[in-house]
Amino acid sequence: MSSTQTTKWTIDPTHAEVAFSVRHMMIATVRGRFGGVTGTVTVDEQNPKNSKVDVTIDAHSIDTRQEMRDNHLRSPDFFDVEHFPNLHFVSKRIEGDPRNGEFRVVGDLTIRGATREVELKATLEGEGRDPWGNERAGFSASGKLNRSEFGLNWNQALETGGVIVSDEVKLSIDVEVVKQAGVAEAVAV
Repeated sequence: MSSTQTTKWTIDPTHAEVAFSVRHMMIATVRGRFGGVTGTVTVDEQNPKNSKVDVTIDAHSIDTRQEMRDNHLRSPDFFDVEHFPNLHFVSKRIEGDPRNGEFRVVGDLTIRGATREVELKATLEGEGRDPWGNERAGFSASGKLNRSEFGLNWNQALETGGVIVSDEVKLSIDVEVVKQAGVAEAVAV
């Protein structure tokens, strides 16, 4: 039996953003963000590809800078936050070596009770100590998904052809994680 050294990091919610963009009326792009992001990264020190990411996003925290649109996105037409208050991502595997800067995180994303695999292209942006002595690391990631696969089906046809909202949603993620002091543990494998 061998053991694996793991280190736990938590997402700093004040330095985390999950942003998205969708085509609107086939002529423009609408951008928004989720401000309520929490989660953990458990790093396997000997084999970073075995590391795990677990992120919860508060669906109510959606912000497109337009209150009427945000309320519509919170409604049953889209996220139905009353019944599905969170979006949840759990990694299944890491492809590439995070220590070399660029890698992929493949995992299951759950929205409105529907779970689909998504792939995020990720980059380690840097590491360092903050003024209070905490170890921090910054990551960015991008990806895309088809919103109808998650039950986000609302749309309207346009007289000129096309629809109000595209199915493709582009994701852009920026997070800082903070190493949890004294949480490194050996796990028997």
